Amino acid sequence: MAYDQMLQSTIEGVKSIARTDLCVMDTDANIIASTINAASEYKDSVLAFVDSPAEIQVIYGYQYFKIFDGGQLEYIMLIHGDSDDIYTIGKLVAFQIQNLQSAYKEKFDKENFIKNVLLDNMLVVDIYSKAKKLHIDAETYRVVFVIETAIEKDSNAMEIIKSLFAGRSKDFITAVDEKNIILVKEVSEGETYQELYNTGKIIIDMLNSEAMSNASVAYGTIVNQIKDISKSYKEAKMALDVGKIFYSGKPISAYNKLGIGRLIYQLPIPLCKIFIDEIFPGTTPDDFDDETLLTIQKFFENSLNVSETARQLYIHRNTLVYRLDKVNKATGLDLRVFEDAITFQIALMVSKYMKFMESNNF
Repeated sequence: MAYDQMLQSTIEGVKSIARTDLCVMDTDANIIASTINAASEYKDSVLAFVDSPAEIQVIYGYQYFKIFDGGQLEYIMLIHGDSDDIYTIGKLVAFQIQNLQSAYKEKFDKENFIKNVLLDNMLVVDIYSKAKKLHIDAETYRVVFVIETAIEKDSNAMEIIKSLFAGRSKDFITAVDEKNIILVKEVSEGETYQELYNTGKIIIDMLNSEAMSNASVAYGTIVNQIKDISKSYKEAKMALDVGKIFYSGKPISAYNKLGIGRLIYQLPIPLCKIFIDEIFPGTTPDDFDDETLLTIQKFFENSLNVSETARQLYIHRNTLVYRLDKVNKATGLDLRVFEDAITFQIALMVSKYMKFMESNNF
């Protein structure tokens, strides 16, 4: 579709300059692009021209040109007029369309290649030979960003991302499913993860302001071999999920900053259930009211400092102690003791992970 639009734009530009009509059809006489109002009237003559040995022919006041790709006939172009000047213009336009076709095909091949590498669909030896054919540097620093928007197949978001990185010919923007946009970004030597975070922030700000879309961004680790971008992609996908489970208030997730969340994400569900049953016998974290959960969260944020937590919650110190005692009675864990606090925090994270996996049918 994008290529057809490009052809339409090209022949409209030629018409504005040469002041003559043009039409491009495929070998089945389907109209690809045209400035001729009644182009369908010429379908029979186009089909006859396809079967003829001639490469250029004048029919009904139009000059017909055959356009090849690698020796195979791809298109028939019609241009109105039979003068030598029109012939010259027709030859130039046919040459331009052939070049556009080659350039678009190379771009299409590159995108398919990157998709296959991301999804581990190629052997290592094939990756390097194909990269060489497509003139893609196999040994340069790259990182993979995964961008998720609220809308599946968000074409507006995709166009914004493409425009944001339009000047960077060595970056690749694609999609392997309906949910996420993938950016394979070239990284300069010495570029830090803080700079990658800043790139993520720019993406979020652009999507929020231009597409009015609440987006999440995650990125993997920097790799310097083309075969390893699949590793960075898997890391970014994991970072996106871990961010949604444990750090939902943060729109940007970095694989190298996931902490204990990365470890919990890789635990088998049966083991998680055993752990939760041990920590919350006869109860679950969902049984605690919002007030208690907020108290626990603030208590952890303030490094188990009772006085500071009470001050931030605008409650009396004894009220806080009473709430912590309620948790102690329900679970047997005294959150004022560091080891018990760590156990409870991990249990809360494991519970969130289990709910996420169940809701996504994993």
